Amino acid sequence: MKTLLIVNQKGGCGKSMAAVTLASALAGQGRRVGLADADPQASALEWLAQRPASAATIRMLDWSRDKHIGQTDSKLDWLVVDAPGALPSERMQQLAAESDLMLIPVQPSFFDVSSTRRFLQRIDEIKRVRKGRVKVFLLANRIRTNSITTAELADFFNALGQRPLAWIAERSIYPQLASQGLSIFDQHQRVYQLMQQQWQPVIDLLLQYEQPASDEQAVVAHEDGLAAATALEKTKKVAKTGNRKKSEADESPAPKARQDWY
Repeated sequence: MKTLLIVNQKGGCGKSMAAVTLASALAGQGRRVGLADADPQASALEWLAQRPASAATIRMLDWSRDKHIGQTDSKLDWLVVDAPGALPSERMQQLAAESDLMLIPVQPSFFDVSSTRRFLQRIDEIKRVRKGRVKVFLLANRIRTNSITTAELADFFNALGQRPLAWIAERSIYPQLASQGLSIFDQHQRVYQLMQQQWQPVIDLLLQYEQPASDEQAVVAHEDGLAAATALEKTKKVAKTGNRKKSEADESPAPKARQDWY
C-alpha cells in the first residue's frame, strides 16, 4: 500500500478537493482506495457520506484523533490522507511517518506563496522528508489563466527550483460535484475529460510509484517540468473553450455548493 498525504499549513488552498479528486481517480482506475480524514472539519468524510453507491468504492477512515492515525486496511492499494491546515509539529511528524508521498497544493496569492515557503522549510526538518523517504511534490491549484498572480506563482516555483506536477484551473463544478459525493473523475462527458487531463501528470506519477523499482524514474520524469508545462497549456485551452461556449457542466443544475471546499 502507498500513502499520499495532501497537506499545506495554509487553509483554503484546496487540500480536501485535491484529496477527493485523486481518491476517486485512483478508484476509477480499479485500485482499492481509502480516504483518511485527519482534519477535524471532516470535509472528506462528509464527501464520502454523500457518495452514491453507483460510484467507485472508496473506504472511509477517520484520522481526526491522534490515536487513530496509522489505522488502515492492509488490503488497500492506496491511502489518500486529507490533512488539516493548522498542524502541530507532533501531528505533522505522525502523518509524515505514515506517508510515501506528500502533495502540497498552492494557489496564486501572496499569502499562500509566503505561507507555503515557510511550510516547505518546516517539513524539511522532518527526518523522513530530509532523507528522501517521503517524496514532496507541489500542485498549482485554483489557477486563473492569464492573471498576474498566476504569473507570480510561476516565478515562485522557478525560485524554489521545483516546478509543480500540474496546474489545476479554478472551476465552479468542483464544489458542485463535491456536494453530491462525486468528483470530475466520476463523470464521462467531454468537458470533464478536459479537466481530468489537467490532473494526469499527478495520476501518472502515483501509478509509477506502485512499482518500487520505478521510484527514481518517476522523480526524474516529473522534476524536469515537462509534464507540468504540458498541463499548463491544456489549462489555457480549457479556459478558452469555456469562454467560447458555456460548458455543459455549468449548464446542468446542481445543489448549492459549500464554499469551504475550495
